[in-house]
Amino acid sequence: MEGAGGDTASTVAPLAKWRKDFSRAFQYYLDRSTPHTVQRWLGTLVAAAIYMLRVYCVQGFYIVSYGLGIYILNLLIGFLSPKVDPELEVLDGASLPTKESDEFRPFIRRLPEFKFWYSITKAFCVAFLMTFFSVFDVPVFWPILLCYWIVLFILTMKRQIMHMIKYKYIPFSFGKQVRSWKV
Repeated sequence: MEGAGGDTASTVAPLAKWRKDFSRAFQYYLDRSTPHTVQRWLGTLVAAAIYMLRVYCVQGFYIVSYGLGIYILNLLIGFLSPKVDPELEVLDGASLPTKESDEFRPFIRRLPEFKFWYSITKAFCVAFLMTFFSVFDVPVFWPILLCYWIVLFILTMKRQIMHMIKYKYIPFSFGKQVRSWKV
């Protein structure tokens, strides 16, 4: 009986070591990709194109695509929202400046760009893998799903844009602003 326990322990140790080494190497390359924003997003676009090509060729997996679209919409809302929501944090005193006399505070996202990119890339990879299992290919009338997603996108973005207008913030920065002084 004791020999059987020793055998499983000896097979688990190399597997745990391999998993630890793989995790460390993956994190190393993930950390090295951080400053390369354009290349990361181009890779994600390639993954999205491969996924869309797979769905087009198979002519199915519309529920998976719909779920992917809802997930990406949720991530986009987190990406466009401030970390401290002015509606919820009124009592805290930490809010976005609303007047020009207020102190400048930089826009800090609820979901940083790197996590946004990483989550979208993982989502496309998981959705791509799901297309190889027929259990996820639920027969649906895809134009209804597409119309519902478009309506959901419009309503959500309208609410988000109204929030931006109300609290006067822009979630994008375009580098250092330079003032030109007239002499």
